[in-house]
Amino acid sequence: MMRTRPLKVALLGCGVVGSEVARIMTTHADDLAARIGAPVELAGVAVRRPSRVREGIDPALVTTDATALVKRGDIDVVVEVIGGIEPARTLITTAFEHGASVVSANKALVAQDGEALHAAAVDHGEDLYYEAAVAGAIPLVRPLRESLAGDKVNRVLGIVNGTTNFILDAMDTTGAGYQEALDEATALGYAEADPTADVEGFDAAAKAAILAGIAFHTRVRLDDVYREGMTEVTAADFASAKEMGCTIKLLAICERAADGQSVTARVHPAMIPLSHPLASVRGAYNAVFVEAEAAGQLMFYGPGAGGSPTASAVLGDLVAVCRNRLGGATGPGQSAYTQLPVSPMGDVVTRYHISLDVADKPGVLAQVATVFAEHGVSIDTVRQSGKDGEASLVVVTHRAADAALTGTVDALRQLDTVRGVASIMRVEGE
Repeated sequence: MMRTRPLKVALLGCGVVGSEVARIMTTHADDLAARIGAPVELAGVAVRRPSRVREGIDPALVTTDATALVKRGDIDVVVEVIGGIEPARTLITTAFEHGASVVSANKALVAQDGEALHAAAVDHGEDLYYEAAVAGAIPLVRPLRESLAGDKVNRVLGIVNGTTNFILDAMDTTGAGYQEALDEATALGYAEADPTADVEGFDAAAKAAILAGIAFHTRVRLDDVYREGMTEVTAADFASAKEMGCTIKLLAICERAADGQSVTARVHPAMIPLSHPLASVRGAYNAVFVEAEAAGQLMFYGPGAGGSPTASAVLGDLVAVCRNRLGGATGPGQSAYTQLPVSPMGDVVTRYHISLDVADKPGVLAQVATVFAEHGVSIDTVRQSGKDGEASLVVVTHRAADAALTGTVDALRQLDTVRGVASIMRVEGE
């Protein structure tokens, strides 16, 4: 039997995502009530600009006092889509203190302070859900946290930022340079006026921290994630990748060490073979590849951002939290029982593609090969071309530790015959 008294929802933020959440709550009210077992009522909407017309939202629900809204005491669920660290953090903890569960899309806050937020939720017997914080509409947090709870996840490898994937895909398919591809992404609305969070990898790093923590049942903070942006990727890098049968993607990579005693989390551009499923992810789409011991290889694919896709994830969490509330229970919280350390980037082992500008004369290749050998880095292939006294030397290594590769490159720069290091890129996804 359906409960007639509605569950009350407070919405913090009514921008692209928040307005879509409000619209779906209104237009799909009957379906949501049937799925939950009780009606859900939008009880208040906190915004910064109350004078703006918001279609479909009763102006009487709009307030600029978010704190008062979450303190009302009759709110069952607070949906936070304002982003940033403050005031979102204070509003969420205040919501817990006043008897409300929280659904959030705030990746930066969860990545930075997830441990404290989960602890606050537990202390007050409330839920904290954040499917929308990672990869938009793609169901990923819940499968890792619930569907794979009985399995052992060893690796999560993914494209988790649509803006960067759009730019890199354009460079790959059209031969455009980075700036030209960024300009196109901005014109089409895929890139913000200030794209720094996306192209420098900050957005992806926050998502990597969340994914690693859930996948490996350990605490991984944003500061634990190694990060490189993709602003230095060039058309020449794509040409080299194509010669290897690869393309280039900005990847979030979370791995459990072979001995199971540590984990790593990193974000950087990488070459991946065209045969890998992630190589075919085009445009602004996201995809995440999960490797688990029993389940094997799983791939999650779909739109990773935008009002409707993100709102879909928010509403999925809202339904789950409301069901929990009716049942007098809470869902799974943070699982960090393994307490595994996060290894530094220097310990990460992978393949590398290094492009060197060298003098075109006898003995150069032997000198370069000697440097690699002295640092314990094994060479897989070498390609050399040049004329008129200048040459390009491309070296692809076997798997080596990042620290060993860094030492190798530093030593190469000391050679008189090496004019410069044109590019260094990791090779992943084998």
